[in-house]
Amino acid sequence: MDQRGEVGDFLRSRRNRITPEQAGILAGSRRRVKGLRREEVAMMAGVSVEYYARMERGDLRGVSVAVLDGIARALHLDEAETDHLHALAAATTPQPARRRKRPTKQPFRPSLQRFIDAIAMPVWVRDRRMDLVAANAHGRALYAPLLDDPASHGNTARFTFLSPAARVFFPDWEQGACDVVASLRTYAGQNPRDKRLTDLIGELVTRSDDFRQRWAAHDVRHHRRGIKRMHHPAVGDLELVYEAMTFPANPEWFMFGYTAEPGTPSEERLKLLGSVAATSSEARSEPKEKA
Repeated sequence: MDQRGEVGDFLRSRRNRITPEQAGILAGSRRRVKGLRREEVAMMAGVSVEYYARMERGDLRGVSVAVLDGIARALHLDEAETDHLHALAAATTPQPARRRKRPTKQPFRPSLQRFIDAIAMPVWVRDRRMDLVAANAHGRALYAPLLDDPASHGNTARFTFLSPAARVFFPDWEQGACDVVASLRTYAGQNPRDKRLTDLIGELVTRSDDFRQRWAAHDVRHHRRGIKRMHHPAVGDLELVYEAMTFPANPEWFMFGYTAEPGTPSEERLKLLGSVAATSSEARSEPKEKA
């Protein structure tokens, strides 16, 4: 991706979405733009118009943390957007020449697998590219439609945008699709040289109009907690609360645990799904009799 273009497009998209009224500016009746002008952002951030214009051209070299925070306040950026701006600035800062280590795929340690297997709820671990890394039996049962889908190859983003089954499995598909794109753009800002990630984004931009339209919005978000609604083919409708956790030793991985509110139909259906998963797991682990 063009990093300078990413910076400029992001800043312009945030500037264009804020009305003068939201920024506390009295707008005249002859104003032709809905968003803020560059000079207005510069004034509120405490920098010159020329300096801010340079930033919108994608040049964040040497921009201090204080200035970035001032821009974030002027543009009313939330936490995820502010972090994204700082990540873009870090990516445009020249790094000292050094030999780069070729990234290697980290194995999911047996001890970690035993840990998630011992958790009495669906657990799912994925990486920044939305690929499945690991899951317990309950988690595999919960996401069986995705894992069994030939178009997704165990990838949440591919399933969401390339498989018709996703719109059935996720009743809130529109919001979920926006969340997937916003998460991918967040990860791309943090890791602009991740070729596997940029290849995935390029594939989805090429193959999905829905993805391409959302990608152009430059939205970002932190995927930490929320509610996920699913229509599961085995147990029916589920409304689950998810919590996301990170692995300090493996920052590329994110673990999601799913629970249901006590006393709800979703809790009963989730227990039923767990029983089905446990039975299937036991059947697979039993030794086959010799003929």
